[in-house]
Amino acid sequence: MKIAMGADHAGFGLKDEIAAQLRAAGHQVQDFGTNSTASTDYPDYAAPVAQAVAGGAADRGILVCSSGVGMSIAANKIHGVRAALGTSADEVHFTRAHNDANVLTLGARYTPPETAAQMVQAFLETPFEGGRHQRRVDKITQLETSS
Repeated sequence: MKIAMGADHAGFGLKDEIAAQLRAAGHQVQDFGTNSTASTDYPDYAAPVAQAVAGGAADRGILVCSSGVGMSIAANKIHGVRAALGTSADEVHFTRAHNDANVLTLGARYTPPETAAQMVQAFLETPFEGGRHQRRVDKITQLETSS
């Protein structure tokens, strides 16, 4: 699977750890940065990751900042992106199964690496169920084009 990744200064360590695990599992990872603790602005990384997913260059996206919230807000500004903040593997499972989330955001301050790995696994392995959920995702897409 092709996965676009990005993080600000607060999330770069967790991003790098996740990226290494994904590469070891055979995934193609495109890393949009950052790569240090030097202060950065999370929208600068959310945008290219979200654009890669929305444009089809990546199958899924993963973004990491301090809380995960800023990345989620920024990524959701890109048409075609359904970014969801992950707090547990079970929750992430349902964001994929019911909402067809295509970008996962994580809060480095609140997410231990082991928990992050479990959430990423759920994010990548859970298929969208479609059916009644497709109708709801279609309504989300309509909101993007009607505002």
